Amino acid sequence: MHRTLVEAAAENDEGLMEKFFETEQLTEDEMREGIRKGMVTRSIFPVFCVCATKNMGVGRLMEFLGNVVPFVDEMPAVHNTRGVEVPTDAAGPTSIYFFKTGVEPHIGEVQYFKVMSGTLHEGDDLLNADRGSRERMAQIFVCAGANREKVEQLEAGDIGCTVKLKDVRTGNTLNGKDCENRFNFIKYPNPKYTRAIKAVNEADTEKMMAALNRMRQEDPTWEVEQSKELRQILVHGQGEFHLRTLKWRLENLDKIAVEFYEQRIPYRETITKAARADYRHKKQSGGAGQFGEVHLIVEPYSDGMPDPTVYKFGNQEIRIAMKGKEEIPLEWGGKLVFINSVVGGAIDTRFMPAILKGIMSRMEQGPLTGSYARDVRVIVYDGKMHPVDSNEVSFMLAGRNAFSQAFKEAGPKILEPIYDVEVFVPAEKMGDVMSDLQGRRGMIVGMSSENGYEKLQAKVPLKEMSSYSTTLSSLTGGRASFIMKFASYELVPGDIQNKLVEAFEKEQEEDK
Repeated sequence: MHRTLVEAAAENDEGLMEKFFETEQLTEDEMREGIRKGMVTRSIFPVFCVCATKNMGVGRLMEFLGNVVPFVDEMPAVHNTRGVEVPTDAAGPTSIYFFKTGVEPHIGEVQYFKVMSGTLHEGDDLLNADRGSRERMAQIFVCAGANREKVEQLEAGDIGCTVKLKDVRTGNTLNGKDCENRFNFIKYPNPKYTRAIKAVNEADTEKMMAALNRMRQEDPTWEVEQSKELRQILVHGQGEFHLRTLKWRLENLDKIAVEFYEQRIPYRETITKAARADYRHKKQSGGAGQFGEVHLIVEPYSDGMPDPTVYKFGNQEIRIAMKGKEEIPLEWGGKLVFINSVVGGAIDTRFMPAILKGIMSRMEQGPLTGSYARDVRVIVYDGKMHPVDSNEVSFMLAGRNAFSQAFKEAGPKILEPIYDVEVFVPAEKMGDVMSDLQGRRGMIVGMSSENGYEKLQAKVPLKEMSSYSTTLSSLTGGRASFIMKFASYELVPGDIQNKLVEAFEKEQEEDK
């Protein structure tokens, strides 16, 4: 191992390389020089194992920082997001980059930054390039662990911290006058592990959310999401251990008992054939009554479909005379196309928005699993109204119920989210990982080699990925990694659809 280190140090300097070939040895000073040059060219990245709580390896790390690590002005100049070089110059325009946020009791947020250019003085007013707000650096400190020492200025290359800023987040850049730098050094990995979370005592929910948001400022790879669709609070992280750490902190530091459980899957519902239905809403009580009747057709929709002209249901033929058409992109993906084909004034045009509103409200809760519906075309072709009793509410309810009936007759199907998954795995573990993915209903779509690892590309349903990070770590001894991103919605296999529908119906009965 020592010989490997000597070789790596020698590779960065011709003189050292010649000496190594002659003697196969370098002095410690020569090794330091070789490692320093390797760090400047980014060909060497030293890794240290330390334990701060037991003071193991800390002294060795500090000696390395003092004796070997190159000075800031020896390193290649950094570039801002526009690709412009920003020299580490104390006489240049002031620009600072925030790389970490800590939260301390009695103080609040402590923001850590590096001075990228210029000289920062206590009391300077700076502009946040990311958020557009102005900030005053009332106090600046240099840090030694938890100890902070107040200073009056910091120069390019220095690392410091400050407190009580109004609107600064990790990753933000603050600039002085006549400076428009913006840096984007930190690339956070996508979440790989998700769980729903809730406070054991419901009264602690608000307190739990405040703690989660505070913790996310300290570690942005924890993501918190309040899902209206799934009616769950979701936390996303890098793995099971990452989320167990979050739970430990909530329970031991914030004294909030929480529990994790499986996230619900954001299914979608759609239809596979055309169907028609009509519904009459009629209500008479004392004063004014309610009356509205709607006849409509539903069918699957895909982009580029021609406008409808005629439909046949049994012996009945319905001709379409299009009076109006609306294409509505849905928040949850897909489209609703709404066509008005009512002739002869059977339904007044002013009631069409109410019918559409009723249909939209039903699309937010599909009949199979209560999930959002998508990719549907609705044609309202007939109906009836009453000169006195018809109003918006009557037609909204008639449209909602007619749509619901037709949807159930139109071969409804459940769609599930499919993710593109890339797994980086050592070659000898390839077979195990492939078998596991196929057992998760995954479809292997490609294989290649990258940086000494095999790269597997697959399409896998989100439902099957809930504990994948733990399984992958177990299969490969922690040597594999993966990334995943949403790809598309695809039809669920028939046997799984039946199970989902049964589970939803059971849940509905229990709620009653």
